[in-house]
Amino acid sequence: MPSRSPPTGKIVNARLAALGRRIRARRKGLRVTAVAAAESAGMSRVTLHRIERGEPSVAIGATMSIIAALGLDIELLEARPGSASEAAAKLPAKIRLADYPQLRRLAWQRKRVDEITPTEALALYERNWRHVDSRALKARERELVKLLADALGGGRLLV
Repeated sequence: MPSRSPPTGKIVNARLAALGRRIRARRKGLRVTAVAAAESAGMSRVTLHRIERGEPSVAIGATMSIIAALGLDIELLEARPGSASEAAAKLPAKIRLADYPQLRRLAWQRKRVDEITPTEALALYERNWRHVDSRALKARERELVKLLADALGGGRLLV
């Protein structure tokens, strides 16, 4: 059974989620299966998936092992104004689908759902960007996409 997660805030959770997405994107980009990547890092597939989901209870050693196995490295930077922490502070707790037409189109399969979390919104945009009509994207929705990418995606939209 996984260990209990340490207390984390919105910013830390956003950074862990972004790190997990980056690790998963690298693994997928290398066309390496989760089983093969996990074995090469000396961990279970379940632990790898927990890292890719950004779960805070995963030991830093396990995270560093998969980072090294995928040929990545980590660089620690000083937090600066306008960084992910500021963007995360500006994110609403829930995003109303009715306020963002392109996002509403991407969430067509979610019946009777009026609001989603910022993490869910970013995932919808990233997975389905090819279906977004960029010419129909209003300024408010462009700002939301940028804010989501800055706060949760390490400044990049993975499309």
